[in-house]
Amino acid sequence: MSHPTDANCIFCKIVAGQIPSFKLLEDDKTIAFMDINPVNPGHSLSVARGHWPMVDTIPADVLGAVAATAQKVAKAVMSELKPNGVNLLQANGPGAGQSVPHLHIHIMPRQPNDGVALNWEYKPGDKAEIEAIYKRLKAVL
Repeated sequence: MSHPTDANCIFCKIVAGQIPSFKLLEDDKTIAFMDINPVNPGHSLSVARGHWPMVDTIPADVLGAVAATAQKVAKAVMSELKPNGVNLLQANGPGAGQSVPHLHIHIMPRQPNDGVALNWEYKPGDKAEIEAIYKRLKAVL
């Protein structure tokens, strides 16, 4: 199966075997490997084999495959490492913290007070603003 690639992309190089990695799983659409800059032990990544930078460009079936691979790895992490919790994180664009422009899902084991800042405080939103944005989004969906 042919996939789009980017010769300058570190994840494309890992998929192609040009950069060594600790591969956990691979299939025709995805590959999962250990993150070499882990937030906690067991931090790993599920990536598309093809080079699609973000969620708005990847085919839905490939995104589903990346999520299914992330779920398999998360199950293994949960049963083997027994973390206090697991975050699945998929970021799009620099404003969301995406550092490699190749769609991927982080599988991040969590422990109490681990210093990983992903959570936020809940604050009630402005209902009129929420409704206005809802109408704009609903119109394009």
